[in-house]
Amino acid sequence: MHLSAQQTMRFAEATEWNPTAEAQHQHHNDTTSAVILSTDSLTQKEIDRLFWKPNPMRAVWLGAAVPGLGQIYNRSYWKLPIVYGGFMGCIYAITWSNGQYESYKTAYRDIYYDIQNGSISDSPDKSYNAILPEGYTISSMGGASTYQSRLKEWQNTSLRNRDMSILITVAVYALSLIDAYVDAQLFDFDMSNDLSLNVSPQIYYDMQNQRTAEVKLAISF
Repeated sequence: MHLSAQQTMRFAEATEWNPTAEAQHQHHNDTTSAVILSTDSLTQKEIDRLFWKPNPMRAVWLGAAVPGLGQIYNRSYWKLPIVYGGFMGCIYAITWSNGQYESYKTAYRDIYYDIQNGSISDSPDKSYNAILPEGYTISSMGGASTYQSRLKEWQNTSLRNRDMSILITVAVYALSLIDAYVDAQLFDFDMSNDLSLNVSPQIYYDMQNQRTAEVKLAISF
């Protein structure tokens, strides 16, 4: 059956034919066919590995069980030094601050009892003498009472540093889970330099309402 030029135009209008869109669709089909043909010689396991996509919730649960495991699951191995470096730094800060806090707490308790009993001693075996800065004595620190007040301040400062380090550790832990989830969600997000916006005219004709042909803009990415 042969169609006249006018009938051909009507058919194109009714079906919203767009040469640009058709060419893009044909290119997509050719690419898909090429991928299918190239996978004919692969095993099912290899094909699954080729088209693998991480599950966001599984990445979160793995990261919650073992920090960094979510990044390993997402195959973002380059993030592991950042995650484990952050955790190691936080753990070191917690350990060091807690050690300082325990030392100052013990020294404050001992000097408090010795002041109450009037038995202040310069013996290096006393905990409050053991943590004195090098070259300092209780007298050079302003006396027992002044030194006791400083020990209390140092104890409180160490406690705040320890608590802050714990909060930072929790924040690093939470950020590692958020990163695992977002990374899994955006695993197949197109970050290539070929991202572009195409605007082309498209002829539209409403067959049902018998309206005249209109020209629309077709936008594709």
